[in-house]
Amino acid sequence: MIRLLALILALASWTSTASATPVRLKDLVEFDGVRSNDLVGYGLVVGLNGTGDGLRNSPFTEEIMSNILERLGVNVTGEQFRPNNVAAVLVTASLPPFARAGSSIDVTVSAIGDADSLLGGTLVMTPLNAADDEIYAVAQGTIIAGGASAEGEAAQVVQGVPTSGTIPSGATVEREVDFEFAGLEVIRLALRTPDFTTAARIEAAINGVFGGGVARMLDAGTVRLDIAATGATSPAHALVRVENILVEPERRARVVVDQRSGTIVMGEDVRISRVAVSQGNLTLRIEEAPLVAQPNPFAEGETVVVPRTNAEIEEDPGLAMAEVPAATSLSEVVAGLNALGVAPRDMIDILKSIKAAGALHADFVVQ
Repeated sequence: MIRLLALILALASWTSTASATPVRLKDLVEFDGVRSNDLVGYGLVVGLNGTGDGLRNSPFTEEIMSNILERLGVNVTGEQFRPNNVAAVLVTASLPPFARAGSSIDVTVSAIGDADSLLGGTLVMTPLNAADDEIYAVAQGTIIAGGASAEGEAAQVVQGVPTSGTIPSGATVEREVDFEFAGLEVIRLALRTPDFTTAARIEAAINGVFGGGVARMLDAGTVRLDIAATGATSPAHALVRVENILVEPERRARVVVDQRSGTIVMGEDVRISRVAVSQGNLTLRIEEAPLVAQPNPFAEGETVVVPRTNAEIEEDPGLAMAEVPAATSLSEVVAGLNALGVAPRDMIDILKSIKAAGALHADFVVQ
């Protein structure tokens, strides 16, 4: 039996012992009411170089084009027109907090039909609605496509995603979100990653600056801030003094693996209980080597193909039985597996098996 720990401890002396770094409060929480709002709209892109929707396959493109022309005073009732330089798109944007009428925001434009590319196209005036079905912005402008495509008679080359693009500052805010931030007497701080220890540290840090009773932890994800107790003249002035307070967050032990790329990311608090690991690979090889049997010259008979198959199973010993003592950090285990030449994908399978055995004490996230 190979004692994995001996090799691990010899090669993993670099194991980190540093504590968590203090982080600004603004990077840990969201302030109640200070949030963005998603916008979406349905529009038309024109000016494409023959890469638009095929109107026979995308009837909604013809419908919106007819509606736009009708609004512009062009009567197209009963007319047959099938241009290939237009495309129906969905336009999305995020309305930032405290956005005022007349300010500009970025928009993303994505084709929803069978258009080949939006490169060089222009988005026609498109209203953007929020969840309450009210119009908050209007988008228009030239699209910067996210890729390029070229094709000939027998080949086609596509780089990136030419059917999606952006318009920097392409929408103008027409309506503001009704929110009386200046009238708030209490603001709740919502933790991006709820944790009782982190919430308690935020409460202690704020009270340490302003005095007791200013902040109060309500639950693992919420801390209540009393504006009047801070001595600030407004909620905005209070948050200016609060958001830069340094707090040391507490992190949950977590392991994140990406099976597509073989990437493993782990926190320093991940621990493994006493467990034994054995890993090996089976390789099945099948080889066809048919024989051809022919009759003698000038003899009667037929040529016959006689099948011949060689089948073998090889077992790669891989990692022999290894015992991991209790309280070993996962970084030490991974360092030892790397030293043994275990491939990343095999390492992921080993970690999944250790988690299934109940010996890996951490959230195991597979992407």
